[in-house]
Amino acid sequence: MLHDRTERWLSFAVAFAFAAASAALWWPLPAGASTVRLKEVAAVQGVRGNALAGIGLVVGLDGTGDQTTQTPFTTQALATMLQQMGITLPPGSTMQLRNVAAVTVTSELPAFARPGQRIDVVVSSLGNAKSLRGGTLIATPLKGLDGQVYAMAQGSVVVGGAGASAGGSKVQINQLSAGRVPEGAIVERAVPTPWQDGDTLQLDLNASDFATARTVANAINAAKGAGTAVAIDGRTVRLRAPAPDQRVGFLADLENLPIELQRPAARVVVNSRTGSVVMNEAVTIGPCAVAHGNLSVTITSTPSVSQPQPFGQGQTMKVDKVDIAVTQQPGALVQMPGGARLAEVVKALNAMGATPMDLQAILQAMRAAGALNAEIEVI
Repeated sequence: MLHDRTERWLSFAVAFAFAAASAALWWPLPAGASTVRLKEVAAVQGVRGNALAGIGLVVGLDGTGDQTTQTPFTTQALATMLQQMGITLPPGSTMQLRNVAAVTVTSELPAFARPGQRIDVVVSSLGNAKSLRGGTLIATPLKGLDGQVYAMAQGSVVVGGAGASAGGSKVQINQLSAGRVPEGAIVERAVPTPWQDGDTLQLDLNASDFATARTVANAINAAKGAGTAVAIDGRTVRLRAPAPDQRVGFLADLENLPIELQRPAARVVVNSRTGSVVMNEAVTIGPCAVAHGNLSVTITSTPSVSQPQPFGQGQTMKVDKVDIAVTQQPGALVQMPGGARLAEVVKALNAMGATPMDLQAILQAMRAAGALNAEIEVI
């Protein structure tokens, strides 16, 4: 009897443990909670890239270069380059170039880049060149904001577009006046990074949020000991740094720490150029009713000829017959309950047949009426 009872208790315990494990796997996480690594929400102050820029020439084009009569700086740049190579042009000579284009060369010098390393560069036309396809960038110094040369760029330009023209017709795919030179620049000078100076380090959050700053500081203190990190404000966390020879391992451990993000502020981002509307999960609405209809005005102009009578004194004239039609489509009144989540908001707006351009007007009107609990940002 005791043996049977023990087996029943063991069976019950195994079943309960299995049910608990299943619940842990399938039970939904709290709403709005998401876990990321520290490196995805913050960066070490001073560890960043630096912008580089220069002016150069792309040669070897197939007759698609700058028209030198309209871009005199191309001939000036070419004359300067030839003079540096020991070639002096006769006074008063005029160069009619078709295979040369003046370009801007831009790049970013990564943090901790050392002389001899290669970086990618972007080449963009300065003048009226039709295409940079097939061209070669001549050695171009890339300078920083301090005017010092930090890299030298040279190489074949890779253009992602293609085009053809003949008989007044033209076909073009993507952009032809810009391209890239993969690993086209060699670093000549390193930029000192002061992250090993002093006895403190600073983490800069990607977005200002007091809750995230506190969570980051708490996670670091739990991993490295109390007092290691202090949240200064909503974007800055100050760290007590170890010795300089131990900071690489210290930051390597920190950047992979899991950080549980809090629910973000409700925000609607509207791109007025493309008509895109993006809402995050925190967007809610209050009780309201929305009606939206489309008003279209169509103007049609039909050309006709007014012919005078024979032997009359009038003149034959072109007359346009204009027809104006105004069409207004009825808009259904849709009631939205208070506290609706993002899924309900999208479902209700789709039921109205609202396009992205309509959504911009509807959301702004709901915000003005106090029914939209979110911040609207127009980019």
